[in-house]
Amino acid sequence: MKKIAILQSNYIPWKGYFDLIASVDEFILFDDADYTKNDWRNRNQIKTQNGLQWLTIPILSSGNFGQKICEACVDSRMNWGRKHWNSLVGNYKRAACFDEISELLEPLYRDNTLTHLSAINRLFIETICSYLGIKTTISATSDYNLLDEKTERLVDICKQANATEYISGPAAKNYIMPELFEVADIKLKWFDYAGYQEYPQLWGGEFYHNVSIVDLLFNCGKDAPQYMKLKNLFA
Repeated sequence: MKKIAILQSNYIPWKGYFDLIASVDEFILFDDADYTKNDWRNRNQIKTQNGLQWLTIPILSSGNFGQKICEACVDSRMNWGRKHWNSLVGNYKRAACFDEISELLEPLYRDNTLTHLSAINRLFIETICSYLGIKTTISATSDYNLLDEKTERLVDICKQANATEYISGPAAKNYIMPELFEVADIKLKWFDYAGYQEYPQLWGGEFYHNVSIVDLLFNCGKDAPQYMKLKNLFA
């Protein structure tokens, strides 16, 4: 039995993204997909005293339409790493686990010389997975031969990866054709993001589940899995 999931890389994604990773044996970053502007690929939200705030990695504009995620280059002139880290310090320095998580994340911002968005996203994802104890193998679609059609492409990657089960986020119900997985004798399951508990979140007021996982890490540190599906996956 081998479970896999395939999803575009996101910048410091929310906790559900990491729960999906933890639920499979191999997580494949679909960075051969088209880069979409104003999407989760290069930005995410944190909770601040003034409400939600976007942290966005600036991407150099391309003269070619249909740029892939793996081709998107960061505009290093904008000093995005320093700006993002300053925002995190300003909003989380009062958090219970600020010092511990600072040791984990600050070097990724201060010392980051990577030029491509997909490489930056993967670095953050792998670093956070390691901290959370997630041992899932992480690969990329560049390691596989891709077909053109969406569902056929996913099924074929499953075959190449010797997967017996494909775990998908519920949003993919809009385009996935389950019958193709059935014909290929690959079990298709939908990941359930419901039922998350609230954790001690700074700044009071409305609780936000869908912010970047850094919010959970700064507030809860090593106790973060207790507010994720990880507590059941690793039980």
